[in-house]
Amino acid sequence: MSSRKPFSKGKFVTKPRTDEEPETVQGLKSVIRLNKYLADAGICSRREADRLIESGVVEINGVVVTELGTKVGPNDKVRYGGESLKREKLKYVLLNKPKGFISTSDDPLDRKTVMSLVENACKERIYSVGRLDRNTTGLLLFTNDGDMAKRLTHPKHGVRKLYHVTLDKALTKNDMLQILKGVELEDGVVQPDKIEWVEEVEAKNEVGIELHSGKNRVVRRIFEHLGYQVEKLDRVVFAGLTKKDIPRGKWRLLSDKEVAMLKML
Repeated sequence: MSSRKPFSKGKFVTKPRTDEEPETVQGLKSVIRLNKYLADAGICSRREADRLIESGVVEINGVVVTELGTKVGPNDKVRYGGESLKREKLKYVLLNKPKGFISTSDDPLDRKTVMSLVENACKERIYSVGRLDRNTTGLLLFTNDGDMAKRLTHPKHGVRKLYHVTLDKALTKNDMLQILKGVELEDGVVQPDKIEWVEEVEAKNEVGIELHSGKNRVVRRIFEHLGYQVEKLDRVVFAGLTKKDIPRGKWRLLSDKEVAMLKML
């Protein structure tokens, strides 16, 4: 177990950023590549857009385009799947998700969705980057930037996430060491980057766990594997973003500096 100072309750330590000035987020250019146009319209990432283009399902001004590298101008009309597309201004919205909301755009059972919480954030269509289950609270990012969404959710990029976990009983030192070594779940071994007790909690049933795995319900499954029940789960850091000044159930737009930071991940 590391000798580093444990997490303070409600004050999870994050890795400091450099003072280097990030690049300014650029506005929309007049002529861009077709794959970026599709990504900016929220269809998919640029790499996935290349496959769509090659498959012949994208039209420009009524003509099917299959050549990669094709450029789109401001007056061109782009269609995909029979629908006209519009290149939207890229938006990035950070929500502090409350309990009881599911992370989908629509629900056939008419349950509360996170989209209802950010419906007034912008006029552009935005989608959640990854998901938090219904009973998990904390940071959830929304965007119409298909490229960024792909990077932030792909395992190879190792985006770090920090969770505040409240368990039904004290976490033993042996189990903490076991988690640090790695826990073998049904879909593979998961090894967190860090786990420590929350200081000022004598019961030792609250911990901070940092990991970059994107497996479904991974934090809950780690503790359930060792015989614990997660009573509360709160994501307090996502890709360097924190919940500072965002009350539960509220959102804010990312600053240009934060967007540039995410682009450099």
